[in-house]
Amino acid sequence: MVLLLAAPVAVVPAWAGARLDDLEWVQRQGALLPMDAPLREADGQGTTLRGVAGGLPLVLAPGYFRCPNLCGTVRDDLSIALAQSGLQAGRDYALAFLSVDPADGPEEAAAAYVPDGHRLTGPAASTAAIADAAGFPFRFDPALRQILHPSGVAVASPAGQVSGYVLGVGYDPGALRDAVRLAGAGGQAAANPVLLLCFHFDAATGRYTLAVEKLLRIAAALTALSIGGTLWLAHRGRKPS
Repeated sequence: MVLLLAAPVAVVPAWAGARLDDLEWVQRQGALLPMDAPLREADGQGTTLRGVAGGLPLVLAPGYFRCPNLCGTVRDDLSIALAQSGLQAGRDYALAFLSVDPADGPEEAAAAYVPDGHRLTGPAASTAAIADAAGFPFRFDPALRQILHPSGVAVASPAGQVSGYVLGVGYDPGALRDAVRLAGAGGQAAANPVLLLCFHFDAATGRYTLAVEKLLRIAAALTALSIGGTLWLAHRGRKPS
């Protein structure tokens, strides 16, 4: 699994010649989600984002239910953080996990049970339109047989207008609470750029980009300098006996 964290510069591995720079969330504050695009709940019942939101701010987590990597972590982390935020699902917000994989259906959605969240699937036209409006890029890689995509959630107003984003994983309950309240008030805010990609990387090749190698060397040098500086300060502060 490849975890790529960037603030503000993304570091990406040179994997099998794949381009990954087009897989970062595109923040589209103010964009309107297609709230009436047809979708299905985990029980097979038809629905829409408008029906799911029910007049509340919408926390939207795109991904796919058969994902072997980060999507399950996103669902778990998001559910835990929202439970700790002081907000209540159905009163303060609506939570939707949306699969962008047309092969996912109610059966896959039902198997990915999480509390207080809608698990949505639908035709490719609906899920792709929602993902595009939210700024969520994804693509299927035939070699990996996986969908490559970033990690994070978008938060929209009750009317479906994108308000902001909480990116990566390991969500802070306070940040989610603030994002939901801002969306409910019709506000908008930019999120710090974080690129966390969800797909499996075959490390057997052992090849990384020059950027990663440089980053690792710089990190090692900074660590050595930090340790050396600490020891030097400790030595200077030691009084002679």
